[in-house]
Amino acid sequence: MLLAVLPFLFFGLESYRRDSGEGTVAVVDGDEIQRREFEQALRDQQERMRGMLGENFDSAILDNPEVRFSVLESLIQQRLLRKEALNIGMTVLDSQLVRAIGDIPEFQQDGQFSTQRYEDLLRAQGISPLNFESRVKEELMLQQLLDAYSENGFVSNTVAKKIMYLSEVQREINLFQIEPEQFLSQVEPDDAAIESYYDTHQNEFLLPERVRVEYLVLSLEEVAAQQAVTDNEIAEYFDEHQNEFGQPEERQASHILFAVPATASDEEKETIRSNAEDVLDQLRQDPGKFAEFAAQHSDDPGSAPQGGDLGFFGRGVMVKEFEDEIFQMEPEEIRGLVETNFGFHIIQLSAIKAAEAADFSEVKEQIAHNLRMQKAETVFGDIAEDFSNIVYEQSDTLQTAAQQFGLSIQQSDWIDRESNEPTILAHDRLFEEIFSDDVIVDKHNTPAIEVTPDTLVSARVLEHRSPSMQSLTIVKDEIVERLKVQMAAEMALEKGEKKLAQLQEGAELEISWGEPKQVSYIESQGIDSSVMQAIFKKELTEIPAFTGIGNPQGGFTLIRINHVIEPDMAALIEDESKYRSFSKQLQQMLTQEETASYLTGLRQRYDVSIRQGQEDF
Repeated sequence: MLLAVLPFLFFGLESYRRDSGEGTVAVVDGDEIQRREFEQALRDQQERMRGMLGENFDSAILDNPEVRFSVLESLIQQRLLRKEALNIGMTVLDSQLVRAIGDIPEFQQDGQFSTQRYEDLLRAQGISPLNFESRVKEELMLQQLLDAYSENGFVSNTVAKKIMYLSEVQREINLFQIEPEQFLSQVEPDDAAIESYYDTHQNEFLLPERVRVEYLVLSLEEVAAQQAVTDNEIAEYFDEHQNEFGQPEERQASHILFAVPATASDEEKETIRSNAEDVLDQLRQDPGKFAEFAAQHSDDPGSAPQGGDLGFFGRGVMVKEFEDEIFQMEPEEIRGLVETNFGFHIIQLSAIKAAEAADFSEVKEQIAHNLRMQKAETVFGDIAEDFSNIVYEQSDTLQTAAQQFGLSIQQSDWIDRESNEPTILAHDRLFEEIFSDDVIVDKHNTPAIEVTPDTLVSARVLEHRSPSMQSLTIVKDEIVERLKVQMAAEMALEKGEKKLAQLQEGAELEISWGEPKQVSYIESQGIDSSVMQAIFKKELTEIPAFTGIGNPQGGFTLIRINHVIEPDMAALIEDESKYRSFSKQLQQMLTQEETASYLTGLRQRYDVSIRQGQEDF
């Protein structure tokens, strides 16, 4: 319920209620889903995906027709559930509504529902409490409708035991692969077969629609390269950011940790302190035994085996109390006790690696680049907006934008919708614009499309070629290779089926069987699922038994089943946690299937239409 409600909270419920007047994308039993609602749902999905994927999120994924269609399907499903719930008279009590809203963490303060926080947060989002509560009530009603299926799945013990048996029973098998490759040299298609293949596979030899384009790239890097930076600015930055350059001072230290648990009483803490002081007294008398004492007494499992050695480190790496002592000490000096939140430390400074200042001449170019990027970031938003406006307003040329922004017009070779080069153009949204009538027929620039963060591209078509059929002469060699592979696969399949029939009749054949494997449905040993099905479908009237299956990629897999390894069902059932977990998984699978079937049936009972000709799909 929260997953459904919170997007309304953070993006505003009102946009779901208003008719944008921009068209309808679908109609559910007379109830229209407006384009504005659909676009808002896409933005909600984008934010959810951004939250899950972080830096790995690519906004281009929402340009995928399948993703956009799935978002529309979710809206349709919501409409269907709402209509069904109302038709059967389902209601939500006020007490249920109050409890649901009170449980939303965003409305809580110190673990309790806060009316003030609730009202403030809704007001900040421009949502009235009445509208929000109405939406929550609806979501609760839909959830009650689905709970009848998702919360009441039942799997009997008899079924669970039988399925557990099927998942655990093993068969020891050997495999022998008959590959098409071994027959390639034996086949050669004739002219009639080549012509027939060409005639029946015309679409496979159709050259796709192609274009040559010229394009402009406006990026943050391009803008940065045009920013002026003076020597005084570079020198000033160098003076103010010395810590960013060169090598800061590092120190190598060792320690002996006497850990103090967070739950330790004052008495226990004093006992630990006393033990640490005893060791410290001994080390002061014999400093050379530091490594030996660390290995014997330290509670730090990472450094104790190395005599307490922590290696070299700079400031900001260790906890403050520890670091403050280390950076005041002289080499070979021992200090203690140093108290941190880990416990008590005895520390020894081993060596000092002095700081190394950076040479200004070595970092000058790096500083200049950093300053240019900083300047570019402050103006890029305005420049990008101006760029977008100019390529739109001056839609018959890219020359104006190129001159104004100091960019070079680049040209591509022939490209189609599936081209990956040049990579800067390989973007679904940009291809959609390039191959549109507005760009091809009307000779307009494409809009400025953000193909990667802070990188905009606008293109215009120089030449266009419609889809065309390649001649048989051009594609003959390709057809020959395809036919040879096809014919070799047929020979491999025929050979495999013949050998299988001979084995099943009791013939003794010379076959180089592979190593024996013990397989089950949960331990397939990397064997393809179709082969696994053939293994376990075979009825075992005698051992060894033989079966086989043609491979999707060509060829044939011969299978010899040597014997069956029965599971210890009594032991499996006695393992209560494993049996309970297995039964729960079966129940979840069953409820998922039942819920999916219910939703499918619901879709069939109502009139649902998706408007054709929408550019979204």
